[in-house]
Amino acid sequence: MLFNSFSFAIFLPIVFILYWALPQRFRWVLLLVSSYYFYMSWNPKYVVLILGTTFISYLCARLLYKTKNQTTKKLLVLGALVICLGTLFFFKYFNFFSESVTQIISLFSIQLSPVTLNVLLPVGISFYTFQTLSYVLDVYRGKVKPEKNFGVYATFISFFPQLVAGPIERTENLLPQITKPKVFDYDTATYGLKLMAWGFFKKLAIADVLGVYVDSAYYSVADCSGYDFVIMILFFTIQIYCDFSGYSDIAIGTAKLLGIDLMKNFDSPYFSSSIKEFWRRWHISLSTWFRDYVYIPLGGSRCSKLRNNINLMITFLVSGLWHGASWTFVIWGGIHGLGQIVEKYTIGKIKRDSRIKKILLTLLVFIFCNITWVFFRAQNLGEAFAVFAGLFSGITNPLSLTGGSVSISTLNALGIAICLPLLCVFDYCSLKFDVILKISALKKPVRWIIYVLFIWIILVFMPKTNASEFVYFQF
Repeated sequence: MLFNSFSFAIFLPIVFILYWALPQRFRWVLLLVSSYYFYMSWNPKYVVLILGTTFISYLCARLLYKTKNQTTKKLLVLGALVICLGTLFFFKYFNFFSESVTQIISLFSIQLSPVTLNVLLPVGISFYTFQTLSYVLDVYRGKVKPEKNFGVYATFISFFPQLVAGPIERTENLLPQITKPKVFDYDTATYGLKLMAWGFFKKLAIADVLGVYVDSAYYSVADCSGYDFVIMILFFTIQIYCDFSGYSDIAIGTAKLLGIDLMKNFDSPYFSSSIKEFWRRWHISLSTWFRDYVYIPLGGSRCSKLRNNINLMITFLVSGLWHGASWTFVIWGGIHGLGQIVEKYTIGKIKRDSRIKKILLTLLVFIFCNITWVFFRAQNLGEAFAVFAGLFSGITNPLSLTGGSVSISTLNALGIAICLPLLCVFDYCSLKFDVILKISALKKPVRWIIYVLFIWIILVFMPKTNASEFVYFQF
């Protein structure tokens, strides 16, 4: 069930009305049933996976809390890691691992056929697996106490607004809110609706529009010119941000309708003046997850410079692999890790004591992101290198950068010209204040004019096709 589908437009109001109509003690039950129905709408068979992962992590945490023996505790954690990550590996990485091993063996003139599985990747498996693992590790560290009620814990893992593509919530933030007494708050609910509207704007009026041109260009790389490559790279940079941050905004806004606060997942990342800052602003829930459960346990920065750099590279390589079972994702993560290491000893030492310096550094980081997103979007390394080859082939002939095959309709060109400046203004202003609250504080006629114009823009410029999936569903 997509957020941008008619079925969700029916599903959410029903859940919302029932949730606030029910007594507090029954609300988590409604959330649990609704969340499992939401997940089963994708593929009913895979509900067994999320239920099994939930039960294993729940049982492990309960046993961890009861035992005092450190060896037993470590074995329990190891068992949870093996089972949960093993399930993730089987569905997401088995084919990649098999094909990679076969390719390596072929270098020694030994020809083998890779063993592959014809299985679909369960939607959201990377997200809820990490959420269960962080819960087990937090209990192991004594950071939180295990939840006694299995149903409440299952609701925490399967909470439908963030189940499929995050934010990857932490135990101490979301779990207590499942059963916490709540009173309906009009301001919180309307704020959630406005945040959802902003998310739909980014998804429908920007990401989906740009995605049409990005897809058409990547499907015919051999026919593209230098101009096409410039456009497709820039458009995907904007598309991936609007698509994923749009999903996060809708998820956070939906949760607010139910009186639940989810963590912020994006914070104007393209206004970052360093790669390190970019990762503090991009997919914050995942970045902090890798920081707390991979980078710091490896030693973090409390070690030698060499070891710190190794820790950084390992974290980003694993982060890249988390995004997808392909060498393109591993390289994408590795480049970002290497970029941070190089940055520490070069532009990282530049003082940002003037507006000009900050603007130039921000532009440099934006260009870096544009280039690295090519590996993220390309289907394979060959396609990624073909894009770069096509991009630079026109250097000696500037005319090749014009008159490409990418054709943008007048309506879409107008939509892009209107929507992208709105996005930039919103993101820039959000660094200083809450834009939604600021608009909500305007006089009623003024803010309603803004609301009506905003909805009109979405309806006019959104693609008139079937609802498209969010990009991060594939992870």
